[in-house]
Amino acid sequence: MPYLTNEQLNNLGLKFFGKNVKISDKASIYNPATISIKDNSRIDDFCVISGKVSIGRNVHITPMCLIAGGEKGIVLNDFSTVAYGVKVFTQSDDYSGGAMTNSTIPAEFKNEYKKEVVLGKYSIVGAGSIVMPGVTLSEGTSVGAMSLVLKTTQPWSIYAGSPAIKIKERLKDLLKLEKKYLSKKRDS
Repeated sequence: MPYLTNEQLNNLGLKFFGKNVKISDKASIYNPATISIKDNSRIDDFCVISGKVSIGRNVHITPMCLIAGGEKGIVLNDFSTVAYGVKVFTQSDDYSGGAMTNSTIPAEFKNEYKKEVVLGKYSIVGAGSIVMPGVTLSEGTSVGAMSLVLKTTQPWSIYAGSPAIKIKERLKDLLKLEKKYLSKKRDS
């Protein structure tokens, strides 16, 4: 998969990008002036990243993901991952029939729900999952494939289902591995 060169990254007009940032040349970046990406993060093929988005260090957005930050924004904290086909939304139309829907309709006829989304440090969202507006995946949250996340999670927990429910606690062994990884990076 070819990644954009540093010159191409500069020409995108991102708000900020750090060292060793990799963005596929097949990814679509909309509103780049509202997107920041820290060191060692990667965005793969066929992803759409739009609106206000803040990507931390060592974040991986795998192929075919939609990260729709809108006005309220999405924060992907350090070491978080979204697997194949994940969709993260910060706004949603009112599906009750009490208002009109879709982006061709003026705001005065709509009732959109708009809330920030946060993926905590060490969070991972499984393939094909959807994260809805207003959700915070607390630190260490793991979401199983094909899950629909409607509510904020508890730290270091595993969730799955539609809607997603807590299945069990998540191990914290990766915290020791992070220390080894970071000390190795300092030594190199």
